[in-house]
Amino acid sequence: MKITVIGTGYVGLVSGTCFAEMGNKVTCIDVDETKINKLKEGVIPIYEPGLEAMVTRNYERKTLNFSTKLAEHLDGCDIAFIAVGTPMGDDGSADLKYVLQVAKEIGQHMTTPLVVVDKSTVPVGTADKVRAQINEELEKRGADIHFDVVSNPEFLKEGDAISDFMKPDRVVVGADSEETAETMRTLYSPFFRSGSARLIVMDVRSAEMTKYVANAMLATKISFMNEISNICELVGADVNDVRIGIGSDSRIGYSFIYPGAGYGGSCFPKDVKALHRTAKEYGFDAELIGSVESVNDKQKLVVAQKVVKRFGEDLTGKTFAIWGLSFKPDTDDMREAPAIYIIKELVSRGAKIKAYDPKAMHEAQECYLKGVQNITYCNSKYEAIVDADAMLLLTDWKEFRIPDFEELKTQLKSPIVFDGRNQFNDKMMLKNGFEYFQIGKQPLKA
Repeated sequence: MKITVIGTGYVGLVSGTCFAEMGNKVTCIDVDETKINKLKEGVIPIYEPGLEAMVTRNYERKTLNFSTKLAEHLDGCDIAFIAVGTPMGDDGSADLKYVLQVAKEIGQHMTTPLVVVDKSTVPVGTADKVRAQINEELEKRGADIHFDVVSNPEFLKEGDAISDFMKPDRVVVGADSEETAETMRTLYSPFFRSGSARLIVMDVRSAEMTKYVANAMLATKISFMNEISNICELVGADVNDVRIGIGSDSRIGYSFIYPGAGYGGSCFPKDVKALHRTAKEYGFDAELIGSVESVNDKQKLVVAQKVVKRFGEDLTGKTFAIWGLSFKPDTDDMREAPAIYIIKELVSRGAKIKAYDPKAMHEAQECYLKGVQNITYCNSKYEAIVDADAMLLLTDWKEFRIPDFEELKTQLKSPIVFDGRNQFNDKMMLKNGFEYFQIGKQPLKA
């Protein structure tokens, strides 16, 4: 098939590249000419394991191309994916200006029948707006060209997106006609050869809703467990044991019940807010969804509060080593990362920070922590701990899982660790003489 993907962000680039890997002829479009030129040179704007090699391979095969000119790539196109950003507005709603601008351009330039697919995360009713925008432009041209609008939400995990796309557990398609649904089945059929995945066809609005509900459900599990962790700490229970106890119930399971410093990233915070906002627009107060968001906002400062309780309100003269800046491992994404809030809180109290992350250092310096004073960015995790008063682990990268505890103890001024991901073993920390703070447990001191 001839496919055009508009938007070369996380979703657009991964989707376009994976479709090309299956032999389709794909062109990824973006208005940023510098970004497009870098992609042609093999420079990937995001960190995602396996993506760079796949982009390079398919660009060399000429199954994948990059361009800034949408009009040139709609002629004869079978499917056009809209995969542009939907940033969160001040009121928590999803801003559809980029989606509707693309719809406008499609209506202005399409020349043959086309399936238009909303791949961006969008609120219920967006497909109707996209359809209306395209129709408006076609009417201005006096053109009668058949098209259909489909909702095809993505369920990619950052850090594992290639595997998720190539071996999906399900693909959700919202389509109003069986003919269009069959086109989408044909497109995705190469990804279902193992027989383990399912393509689920439903109406468009249900598909739009499914994406938000899925992320809200997962976010709810995280916030629920984080709230339980705070209760466990107060009553003297071990939240890790509680997690094992409830996770063994097949109705609950172990996914997304690990206590920590709160969720971040591009999806959960934005999608929970957008779903809450959508409910309000229809006159419904979604109290549970609002609570999920509130609990998460508070959780992001739990580690900082533990530091303050241990070292005092005034942190002037104190230095803290930060291991991990991205919101999760295997990505450079820092959107809504707990590290942002923790570092800003500590710095506001006079502390100095020595930070290290395997991939997110540039993002921190150039965007999310730009202008924040008293931060030193280090070349390794061990450089960060030299002469620091304590170490804070905020992202569970693999290289942090079993550190050299002797080195850690020797380089820190005092053997104090705040573990925002409950990654280390209690007995190991006590054996090595650490004062150890976790989420949902009383502090341990050797």
